Amino acid sequence: MDERRINLALQGGGAHGAFSWGVLDRLLDEDWLTISAISGTSAGALNGAALKGGLARNNGKAGRRAARDNLDHLWAQVGQRSDNRMVRWLHSVFPVLQGMDRLTELFSPLAWVDNLTRIFSPYDYGPFYVNPLGAVLRELPFADFSNDRGPQLFVAATNVRTGRIRVFTHAAATPDAVMASACLPTLFRAVEIRDPETGQLEAFWDGGFTGNPAMFPLYGQHLPRDIVIVNINPLLRDAIPRSPAQIADRVNEVSFNASLMADLRAINFVKRLFAEGRLQNRTMKNPLIHMIRDEVLMNDLTARSKLMPAPGLLARMKAAGQAAADTFLNDHADALNRHDTVDLSTLFAGSGIIG
Repeated sequence: MDERRINLALQGGGAHGAFSWGVLDRLLDEDWLTISAISGTSAGALNGAALKGGLARNNGKAGRRAARDNLDHLWAQVGQRSDNRMVRWLHSVFPVLQGMDRLTELFSPLAWVDNLTRIFSPYDYGPFYVNPLGAVLRELPFADFSNDRGPQLFVAATNVRTGRIRVFTHAAATPDAVMASACLPTLFRAVEIRDPETGQLEAFWDGGFTGNPAMFPLYGQHLPRDIVIVNINPLLRDAIPRSPAQIADRVNEVSFNASLMADLRAINFVKRLFAEGRLQNRTMKNPLIHMIRDEVLMNDLTARSKLMPAPGLLARMKAAGQAAADTFLNDHADALNRHDTVDLSTLFAGSGIIG
């Protein structure tokens, strides 16, 4: 097959980000597929950094192999920390009396951690606090992703002071930026990064609040039109949530999909203008949108499982991502660089003004 160039938009979703690991692992099999840019948020930023670090080494098979090694190492480390060090870290961050440990065994670990985050702050740990994601990023086999080689990496985080999105790229896409993008404020302290333009030290939280993932960096004229979105949060959930846990889960999903839906609605509007011939002789870009997702799997999971990346869950997510990417390539490889494979007008049908 002739070369096809794409941009990747990687959603965040905690442990569910291992689904994107599987997707990327499968895409790396195709030497005709060139990844020109990656926009990642939270777990998507971790995946994007690992992918970029490998592909920056070499633009051929060696680079793809390095990217796969990075991704495998990343999620192996996340799983190991979940299995032992991460659990002990959570115990130490949240100062629960030792006598309560046995009591917590009577309840789901997911519910336990979720409830603790409503009571205790990561700032309660004092001066010995360490963000475990820092070590994960430093230990990547190919840890240099803050460079201009290979695909361009965009990392989205939320400025705590302004509430606005901030996208880090090129040399600014550092390990601190990736940690900021994955900084859930109930689990991690805000990551402070000095703004090179103002010189002011700014605090950042998870990018999912403002861009999950950030789409606008992928509209650059130097980049291909195709944007392949790897969805982690389900777009549709037919069952009405009734229990407190189900309600909280759906609120999480809707909240972390909100920015993506707003971006897709804007793209749909631009596409209508192009179809009506109202943007002829304009420099505005008409993106081609694709999605790789598994709505059945994501509907079977809960938002709470995002917090506990057990090795069994990670393996299941990776396998599902590989299968979803394989289906996408079989069904839509020929469409890349030619036309959309997502009908945005159908996606937004019935979501307009009533009255």
